[in-house]
Amino acid sequence: MASALYWDASALLSLLLEDEHSEEARRHFDDPGPHLISSLAFTEVCAVMARFEREGKVGPDERRSALGSLRAQPWSALHLEPDRALAADLAARHPLRGADLWHLTTASTLVRELPDVSLVTFDTSLAEAARNEGV
Repeated sequence: MASALYWDASALLSLLLEDEHSEEARRHFDDPGPHLISSLAFTEVCAVMARFEREGKVGPDERRSALGSLRAQPWSALHLEPDRALAADLAARHPLRGADLWHLTTASTLVRELPDVSLVTFDTSLAEAARNEGV
């Protein structure tokens, strides 16, 4: 079985909207393994896309299409509460914002069940923390 990929919002947005990380995001998207999206990542993407629509950066059809694509294959909705004790430990070790700490804790919690899971992120602080934690 191919390794599972847990996507944060930065990676999802790079897949949905062209930016400097889009090519790499597309390479990850082509991976045959399961593609996991948490409710937090989905909500973060919803917020960004709505803000971009208000700012005129995307149209309503583009916003709806992007969010619709995240509900379709190959995406799998992840329903997992991160381990609270682990979150406290990780917060003490890494200076991350709340949402990034949540993603790191979720990915680290997943590794307990799926040792080959990888976090897909383009946030440099989160990526560094994940590397340091072996995720």
